[in-house]
Amino acid sequence: MKSVRSSHVFGANMTRSSTVCAMASDRLKISLYTTHRARLVDYATPIVGSRDQAEDIVQDAFLKFTPATASAGEIEQPLSYLYRVVRNRALDLLRRRRTETSYLCDAPQSLPLATPSPEETLLHGDDLKRVTQLLGELPNHVRIAVEMYRLGGYTLEEVADYLGLSVATVHRLIRKTLFDIAKQIEA
Repeated sequence: MKSVRSSHVFGANMTRSSTVCAMASDRLKISLYTTHRARLVDYATPIVGSRDQAEDIVQDAFLKFTPATASAGEIEQPLSYLYRVVRNRALDLLRRRRTETSYLCDAPQSLPLATPSPEETLLHGDDLKRVTQLLGELPNHVRIAVEMYRLGGYTLEEVADYLGLSVATVHRLIRKTLFDIAKQIEA
């Protein structure tokens, strides 16, 4: 009977001892986290492209880091391990984003296109004729600027180089012309 009690008392002491070690380990991990949190967020931010998401990743990494081992002493370099967990979490987020983006980009292509009603076709056809007429009435350099930028897909810098004008002048010409055309079509 005495041997049973002594083993029971010995087991209780072992449990208390392991609880004290676990608490000390948790304090060490929390200290490690709070000391290096800002640097971990700075490390994750360029990977994910957002400071808010980097903060979420660092917090998730800490949660993964905490139950990973019974004590920080079992990890030879706990800070390096924490950086690795943050990096892996950030890369997981990028993979998830890429998958979601590719899925979302594929979805609209599979939807049927809405066909315009005959009235809409006629209305847009009339608007197109009016825009073509208004563009024809513009001075040559203004018409070229608008057509290159809006229809040709050229940048303002490319249009400015082609016409020998400043980018600000080209921008002003295009903006004013498009505003005037829109106003005349609405009238």
